[in-house]
Amino acid sequence: MAVTKVEQQQLEKRNKELERALNESKEREEQMREELRKAWERLRVAEEAEERLCSQLGELEAEAVNQARADNERILSLVDQLSQALNLLQKQ
Repeated sequence: MAVTKVEQQQLEKRNKELERALNESKEREEQMREELRKAWERLRVAEEAEERLCSQLGELEAEAVNQARADNERILSLVDQLSQALNLLQKQ
């Protein structure tokens, strides 16, 4: 079965179109891979930042609890001193 010159040219033209489409598809795929890699890197950075923030928040919460306890002790001490002072005044 012989292929005419016109058919041969059409096949070559179609082959070039398919090759161009394949190359474009490969370029898009590579761009998408790069975008995915960048997104993955941003996610990794965000997760690390979240871990640091959670750790800092835990430290701040512990500090706040300790400060609240210290403040409460100071208030109780002041209330006790005030009560003693009132008792002294009432005895006079």
